[in-house]
Amino acid sequence: QQQNEVIQFESQVYRRDGSIIWISENTRAVYDEAGNFLYYEGTVEDITVRRQAEEQLVYNAFHDSLTKLPNRSWFINQLQYTLHLAKLDPQYLYAVFFIDLDGFKLVNDSLGHLVGDQLLQEVARRLHKSLRSTDKVARLGGDEFAILLENINNTQEAIYVAERLQEQLRFPIQVNQQTLYTGASIGITLSNQGYQKPEELLRDADIAMYQAKARGKNCYALFSDSMKTAAKHRLDLENDLRQALKSENQLFLLYQPIFSLATGDLASFESLLRWKHPTEGWIMPPDFIPLAEETGLISYIDSWVFSTACHQLQIWQEHFPNTSIVINVNLSAKTLQHPHFVKNITEILQNTGVNGNHLKLEITESCFLETVNFQAEIIQQLKSVGLGFCIDDFGTGYSSLSRLHEFPIDILKIDRSFISNLDTKSTSTAIVATIITLAHTLNMNVVGEGIETTTQRDKLQELGCELGQGYLFNEYLDETTNLYLQLTPYYHENQPYQKNLNQ
Repeated sequence: QQQNEVIQFESQVYRRDGSIIWISENTRAVYDEAGNFLYYEGTVEDITVRRQAEEQLVYNAFHDSLTKLPNRSWFINQLQYTLHLAKLDPQYLYAVFFIDLDGFKLVNDSLGHLVGDQLLQEVARRLHKSLRSTDKVARLGGDEFAILLENINNTQEAIYVAERLQEQLRFPIQVNQQTLYTGASIGITLSNQGYQKPEELLRDADIAMYQAKARGKNCYALFSDSMKTAAKHRLDLENDLRQALKSENQLFLLYQPIFSLATGDLASFESLLRWKHPTEGWIMPPDFIPLAEETGLISYIDSWVFSTACHQLQIWQEHFPNTSIVINVNLSAKTLQHPHFVKNITEILQNTGVNGNHLKLEITESCFLETVNFQAEIIQQLKSVGLGFCIDDFGTGYSSLSRLHEFPIDILKIDRSFISNLDTKSTSTAIVATIITLAHTLNMNVVGEGIETTTQRDKLQELGCELGQGYLFNEYLDETTNLYLQLTPYYHENQPYQKNLNQ
């Protein structure tokens, strides 16, 4: 109000029927010629539609349209206010949860995004229902949610809530007559870490969530400083891996021979990836391949591995024209899902002049099952250019022998854990015998991995296993510059491996 005027004063009023509307008033005082006040005059406008539209815009800015939960922006604001309360009262304790659903991508890929959306809606409902009225839950995006537990008494109270949430999410969910099962990995951080910014809370809760994933999923993890150190190392390793892909002297392929157990002839090689870090030395694949899969670098690594193996095969074929050399190349299932993978593979074969019949792709059992379910067309395209397939580490995944016939594979490699027990455990012998028999029924050859003793070798040969690899025969060909010298005896001497058979 200025100089006896009211300009665009907005308020809520009741209509005669009892409904509430928003109005905007513009009013001014009217005076006579002598300056005496006479009355007020002005307008009253119904602005209900505009106010509702503005409120909807504000709501949309701070809420998720799918689940109707508050979003990341709203949650950040709540954390900012909670940080302010904690500064006023040092005894004020609160906890932040970072929640990621387990297996959500599988639901999306297999049943479609519509079912995935309905699953997210039900998860949001269960999370909201399981919390106190003072607790706050938000959807951060995708299948990630965050929870703020305010004014808690101790750490155990936060753990109790996490366990209750996981219990609620374990119950089956019905979507379109489909029964779905999910779980959640939960990262927890507490206010006693001395946080100053909301982003720091989410960062550490996220780090703890990844620890929960690493522990087997469907569990919770409390943040600790050691996790931050590990996360920093992981980030450094990711950056170093990116540099390694640009370098010419960090990534290497070694080649382990695979022999015929019956004749001692060299049958093929398995290419083994190694990373020689400039400061940390040799890093083995289990220590960086999962990171590469998470960050999307795996497709570049697998492309490099395949290209390098093809170039090596080309060189060997030039030096040993009268032999049929085969190289097995390990591959991640995530690489098969890359939209340009088949095109890249075809171009590499064309550029090197290598025939696909001299190459086989090795994929672990669990990854292969996932791939044949969702990438069957890609596998058939690869088979059409001559590439063969091996199931690696068979017996450690989640497929069953009864499903083996569904896989378009040529070779089955029995995991070394079964081979190592052939010396002592009769149960391992029975399992290996069953695998070999079924594989032969399906016209697959069998490789025994990790053979280290003559007993293991002899037992496998007795059971009918055709091929074997391991330290008993040869660790690997370790330097590219010496490959010609190391290969020569296999082809031109009187079968040195055959002599070892009698040891």
